[in-house]
Amino acid sequence: MSTVNADLNGAVSRRVTPSAYAPGAVANDDVSLTPQPSPGDAEVSFDLPGVFVGTAEYAEGPTGCTVIHIPEGARTAVDARGGAVGLSGGYDFHHAIVLAGGSVYGLEAAAGVSTELLHRAENRTHWAALQHVSGAVIYDFSARDTAIVPDAALGRAALGNAVEGRFPVGRCGAGRSASVGKIDFSRSEFAGQGAAFGRHGDLKVLVATVVNAVGVIVDRDGTVVRGNYHAESGLRHRPAVDYAAAVEEAGTARTASGNTTLTVVVTNAKLTDVALRQFATQVHSSMHRAIHPFHTELDGDTLFALTTDEVEPRGINPTGLGTLASELAWDAVLSSAR
Repeated sequence: MSTVNADLNGAVSRRVTPSAYAPGAVANDDVSLTPQPSPGDAEVSFDLPGVFVGTAEYAEGPTGCTVIHIPEGARTAVDARGGAVGLSGGYDFHHAIVLAGGSVYGLEAAAGVSTELLHRAENRTHWAALQHVSGAVIYDFSARDTAIVPDAALGRAALGNAVEGRFPVGRCGAGRSASVGKIDFSRSEFAGQGAAFGRHGDLKVLVATVVNAVGVIVDRDGTVVRGNYHAESGLRHRPAVDYAAAVEEAGTARTASGNTTLTVVVTNAKLTDVALRQFATQVHSSMHRAIHPFHTELDGDTLFALTTDEVEPRGINPTGLGTLASELAWDAVLSSAR
């Protein structure tokens, strides 16, 4: 499903060959599937005790899921935007966030994690023992020719693979078949999932993201580093160039549907509910600097902001914390295209 091309700097990039969307594509019930590890090509270390991350994939898809597990739970604000949000749960307190491919069908992975956490709680169903799990999905069918999706078994496998302090990045987990720059799908390129961690005194922030945007990924100097690759020139264009050309030529920009960027921000800073919600909005809004365009009608962008409520943010207000986290969000987006 991909071809290899060299960009102007001689680096190898992974181009996406459009799927045929053929009826009768192979689905989960048609083959014997075994969850596989999904380690990516690197990992980001982070120091947030009690935060675990696990990934798993079906190579036959290829597709996968990523689980962020906080056994003690964390207060949460959810910022969902765009015209195609795929979300289950959306609670204000979480024990796990599950990110997955497979569009709406991939939400089953979150159900698998929920069931596994029920069993780990010795099947206790008292109100105080309930395990809160939310799921969010990307549409990754356009980059592959199967109907295989993350299911309950894959979600449980990803939870079982979870370890403290390490976040896999690259084409792995929920980002296994993520792609970007789909102004014309023939010019799209593979991305993946990325992460960045920062510490400012006692304050800590982890930002993790799965980038499957219609937009391109942009570096801090304004260079498009992934997506909308024009093979005839060897250049990656900003989308506005192609949209303007379509208007001038009375043509049609064939923007591809089925996109979404999923982001999880975890901090140890104590924030009020109001401040946490605004923190989520501020960081999510900042990501337009790294992704152009962002929050479109063709994207289902969702951000979860979680706090473990461990440290008073002395010396900095929530706006300042959001500003620092926003820079990490840009780093996380860039690491998804490594």
